Amino acid sequence: MSEYFIKIELLSDTTVGRGDGVAGLVDQEVEHDNYGFPYFRGRTLKGLLREECDNLVSFLSDDWKRLANTLFGVSGSEIGTMAKIHIGDACLPKDLRQAVALQLEHPKSDLTSTDILFSLTTIRSQTAINPKSGATKGKSLRSSRVILRKLCFTAPVIFEVQTLEDIHKMLTLFAPTTLALRRIGDGRNRGRGHVKCTLWEKNLELNKDDEITQTYLKRFEQETKA
Repeated sequence: MSEYFIKIELLSDTTVGRGDGVAGLVDQEVEHDNYGFPYFRGRTLKGLLREECDNLVSFLSDDWKRLANTLFGVSGSEIGTMAKIHIGDACLPKDLRQAVALQLEHPKSDLTSTDILFSLTTIRSQTAINPKSGATKGKSLRSSRVILRKLCFTAPVIFEVQTLEDIHKMLTLFAPTTLALRRIGDGRNRGRGHVKCTLWEKNLELNKDDEITQTYLKRFEQETKA
């Protein structure tokens, strides 16, 4: 029996905003849990992967487009056309989060969730520039919290299919889709949010993690050339 997950390695500082800021500190805050650990929502991640998948199959046969719809579902899906894939929140390693949580909950600990958040993030400021004069625009200074590069997040992936053949078929499309996702979050068109995404399989019987991105990428290349 196997479980699947995506690894997301941050190659640049990244902001995945939660839609608000903190008065007097930042205009755009990142998503983070009660312990101060930043994370990426599974729903947001799934939307980005769906976009990459649509780009990938746009020049392929209708069979691949139908597989993409089976995998991610279609707008206004009914029971028979709902997505066969579910993607959980992308979080930092579980053992790290558990160890820190124990420290935070210890009655004699001086550690706070704010300390955790500030140890994994920093604040970047930027301002708009007048393209004609080259001067900064008034009242345009904005600050955003960014998650520091080199951190690695994992997101669980669940396939709602009955047979191994169906799983292999979906992995054949999902692996190159995962690899194609290279930018996430706010400011991804301005240098932030550069990531490396890979697909992994956890063998529960052997308690072993194996990267399967390249295996299914080769299968995808073979089947699209056939």
